[in-house]
Amino acid sequence: MIETSGVIEKEQGNGFYLVTLEQPAGHQCLCRAAGKLTKFRIKLLAGDKVLVEISPYDLTRGRITYRERNAGAPGGRPGGNRPGGPRRR
Repeated sequence: MIETSGVIEKEQGNGFYLVTLEQPAGHQCLCRAAGKLTKFRIKLLAGDKVLVEISPYDLTRGRITYRERNAGAPGGRPGGNRPGGPRRR
């Protein structure tokens, strides 16, 4: 497997994403999310930086294995980790 990083351009529907790769500069491939990403319901949006595994036999298809965290975002959410805000005791 060839592993490279890229940026999600758009969601194609039916679980596929169009990803522009960094290593072959500007190369685009059609990717699906790996099993662990779907199992833990990791959201993938346009503009996210991801790691992609590509088969050497078909360079137009791939599998997204990791979504990088936002490096520029401030740490943590303001209301704690719960979606509704901090828990009352």
